[in-house]
Amino acid sequence: MDDGEQPMLETERLILRPFAMSDAKRVQELAGEREIAATTLRIPHPYEDGMAEEWIGTHAEGWREGCAAVFAIVSAENRSLMGAIVLTIDRQHARAELGYWIGKPYWSQGYGTEAAREMLRFGFEDLKLNRVQSTVFPSNPASGKILIKVGMTLEGTLRNYVKKWGRSQDLEMYSILASEYRERIR
Repeated sequence: MDDGEQPMLETERLILRPFAMSDAKRVQELAGEREIAATTLRIPHPYEDGMAEEWIGTHAEGWREGCAAVFAIVSAENRSLMGAIVLTIDRQHARAELGYWIGKPYWSQGYGTEAAREMLRFGFEDLKLNRVQSTVFPSNPASGKILIKVGMTLEGTLRNYVKKWGRSQDLEMYSILASEYRERIR
């Protein structure tokens, strides 16, 4: 992105900040829940010792190379780690893939929507992206609702697009363009 450090972003209830190695134990606890792994493409289950440290260890390089912005979702009130949100960036095409997970204790409280809204702002205003897209499993309607709430449009279904736990799965593709984002915040 630039030679600087990854920024910290703030919303009304959340702080989005770079992960630290000290977050690894909580990442393993939260992401280790089967229900979290079941709703995401890349989180393994079981979530073994050392996996969180390995994952966190990739973030700084991803930021420096301009290909990823990974943020810890943290409560502004008590600084507890609640989840993760990431933009995987394709600079050539001025687009990014939005991905996130929220720990089970924090489901259905609007944190995912609040974090996703801030990541769209960051992507379009700070990173100057033209498109942000996200895919969800049809079996995870709560995630689709978050994407609709932040202004994304369901483009369609990618049939049998990925394998998850040995089974072919559909993915629903959502997106929002910079012009749509600007219109929405007016």
